[in-house]
Amino acid sequence: MTTERDTEDAFRPHRVVVLAMDGALPFELGIPHRIFGRPKDALGRHLYEVVTCSIRPPGPVRTDSDFDIMVPNGPEILATADTVIVPASYEFGPVYEEGVLTPELAAALAHLRPGTRLASICTGVYVLAAAGCLDGRPATTHWADAERLQRLFPRIKVDADVLYVDDGDVLTSAGVAAGVDLCLHMVRRDHGTAVANAVARRTVVPPHREGGQAQYIQRPVPEPQLATTTTARAWALGRLHEPIQLRDMAEREAMSVRTFTRRFREEVGISPGQWLTQQRVERARHLLESTDLSVDQIAHDAGFGTAQSMRQHLQAALGVTPTSYRRTFRTGAGTKTGTGVNGRARSDAA
Repeated sequence: MTTERDTEDAFRPHRVVVLAMDGALPFELGIPHRIFGRPKDALGRHLYEVVTCSIRPPGPVRTDSDFDIMVPNGPEILATADTVIVPASYEFGPVYEEGVLTPELAAALAHLRPGTRLASICTGVYVLAAAGCLDGRPATTHWADAERLQRLFPRIKVDADVLYVDDGDVLTSAGVAAGVDLCLHMVRRDHGTAVANAVARRTVVPPHREGGQAQYIQRPVPEPQLATTTTARAWALGRLHEPIQLRDMAEREAMSVRTFTRRFREEVGISPGQWLTQQRVERARHLLESTDLSVDQIAHDAGFGTAQSMRQHLQAALGVTPTSYRRTFRTGAGTKTGTGVNGRARSDAA
């Protein structure tokens, strides 16, 4: 019979290895440590262990700032990783210029075990691309680098409009701060929204940013007299359980539907309809995790109307049904469990 002591002895935190390369951005190197270093289970044990390594033996690694960092681990530590994160660097050399790995980097990546989850922040995507990990798969990077990435690696399906792309065992993010969004998403996928939201609160960042990169691309400054869509969004968030028409949101800003739709996309990066669906999915996730309400009641409260509609939207957004999601992230008395962080939660019929 398995005892509580046996369970404690068998516990092992998920190991996240951050690959530090010359020219690294200190801010990006610190993101995984900040986000994954926070989550704990009900017994106060850290759910993740974060370590840093370089592609050379332990020693100094140059950054893009006026200081070096001392990295205590060499590339062999990659063989122990459950997740590997590759931040950006300004000194990728042949990786960035020609799309090929240097012998030193190729030798380091050879330590990876099959099934290791891979993630990149900003131009760290070039390392994954040059290693062949993104062939035939969707990916993103900083919007200013998207065209180059697509040209250098035509087999990748580059999406320059999103903050991050989750393709199961390989995840990529847009520039710099989008690394925070990606890491929070990974925590959310592994352990649910309550754990991720707690990390976000401690880090003083939004648990989930709206829209994509489109809102950050430089455009002509709008005329001061033009209104925003902030009031309409706040109004909609307060009544997600009700049917919300586009014209209702436009009326809140005294705009025509056409003008409101254009302004909304400029500010948020997606259409009003896509945004509403995102907010309803997040509401449904929260209720599935934190309440004992029936699936039918949650579907109503989140604004999907029917359980079938909510099931279809969660399946499309998360790859799981409401019943499967609740079983994964709420196992009685509010105890949270993971999905098995090297893969997606199982998709069962609800």
